[in-house]
Amino acid sequence: MPHLTRRDALAALAAGIATGAAAPHRAVARRLAPATLLRETEARTFRYFWDTCNPATGLAPDRWPSPPFASIAATGFALTAWPIGVARGWITRAQARARTLATLQLLWLAPQGDGPSGIAGNRGFFYHFLDLETGLRAEGSELSSIDTALLLGGVLFAGQWFDGEIRDERLIRALAQQIYERVDWNWMVVRPPLIAMGWRPGSGFIERDWEGYNEAMLLYLLALGAPASPLGPEAWTGWCGTYDKSWRGTGTARHLAFAPQFGHQYSHVWIDFRGIRDPAMRSAGLDYFENSRRATYAQQAYAVRNPGGWRSYSSSIWGLTACDGPASTTLFDTGTGRQFRSYSARGPVDLPDGFDDGTLAPTAVIASVPFAPEIVTQAATALVRTYGSHVYGRYGFVDAFNPSFHATDAPLARGRVDPRFGWVDSDLLGIDQGPILAMLANAHDDFIWRTMRRSPIIFRGLHRAGFTGGWL
Repeated sequence: MPHLTRRDALAALAAGIATGAAAPHRAVARRLAPATLLRETEARTFRYFWDTCNPATGLAPDRWPSPPFASIAATGFALTAWPIGVARGWITRAQARARTLATLQLLWLAPQGDGPSGIAGNRGFFYHFLDLETGLRAEGSELSSIDTALLLGGVLFAGQWFDGEIRDERLIRALAQQIYERVDWNWMVVRPPLIAMGWRPGSGFIERDWEGYNEAMLLYLLALGAPASPLGPEAWTGWCGTYDKSWRGTGTARHLAFAPQFGHQYSHVWIDFRGIRDPAMRSAGLDYFENSRRATYAQQAYAVRNPGGWRSYSSSIWGLTACDGPASTTLFDTGTGRQFRSYSARGPVDLPDGFDDGTLAPTAVIASVPFAPEIVTQAATALVRTYGSHVYGRYGFVDAFNPSFHATDAPLARGRVDPRFGWVDSDLLGIDQGPILAMLANAHDDFIWRTMRRSPIIFRGLHRAGFTGGWL
């Protein structure tokens, strides 16, 4: 395949998605043109959410088809998906409105409190996992600050996008505002000025805080953007205060590193960081969007170096993030022990939080399309041409696969081992499908970004954190 420039890739993406429609499931053609593949991927990934979410509650399963409970983060991505479906002609505005309203009504009315059961959250924060039917806490789940933020990204996007004057759209806007304003951000600040990772009834706050650099930019900006009792600018200063541990690379490759690629994607789903800078980025001479672009290229370069000697890694086959894996086991098929994991964060081993067991995740690649479309488009095409229906099917890309794992006698966490292609996952995860859909939409026409640029909450949060320039 000839080399694509960034301009070529974006043009192909726009041309393909602009004419897209939700296609029925059919066999994968290994010679799909890049624009057609991206169009199909957006449509199929949308269909994943539409088919698997509970239409009565609006809650999204954590994974499918394994027996599910709901993930509040995946539900935030589902709320973001419905307007995309309307814009692309896959569902009607009335259908999207009904799903959104059902979700927001459940989130607003579900009980809150400090008890261990029969509730959905506490002080406006929600439990990481909820019962898919009732919306109440799944046993053992923690009250999660970051997953609440990802849920609120979808809630606020829905409240901003549904701008009609009919009763149900006014109600969506009101509920979105109420759900957001109910969050007691200061309660989650246990070790000022940082935000705690979560809380459990009986044992209290998790003894770790969110500190930079990772996916929690969205969390801090939402906390700073609150109209009443927001966190102060010192919270963002504290968040940035540990950046010195995260810088990697030199020259035009220098960037804030975080090994799993999702840390460079999640906050960018709802916030357009292009051309705007906080004090830390002004000092560094780049912005967070450029930082994610450099991180995407660093992932590709790591696969080319392939220090672990894993199968199939190349300039076209790459992508490490948090995802499913084959099994938690150690194999000695090469004479030395190789550690594998089931679900785990993964990334280049020379970066913060790095771990690599040969497991690749398509979401690490596809959800990076706004940052580096020229290499992402080539990688997406290579995945389908190389692995076909083993990695690409009815709902788009599988969560993960591992070409190096061929053990047939190891107890698998899930998935199957193919004699030729190695381990292939059997599940799809909402928190990995969501960024694929959302970032394809942003790459096409700034779909989520241009809506959220009008949000006074996002504007206040960025302003209080010290961002200037660009669209601000």
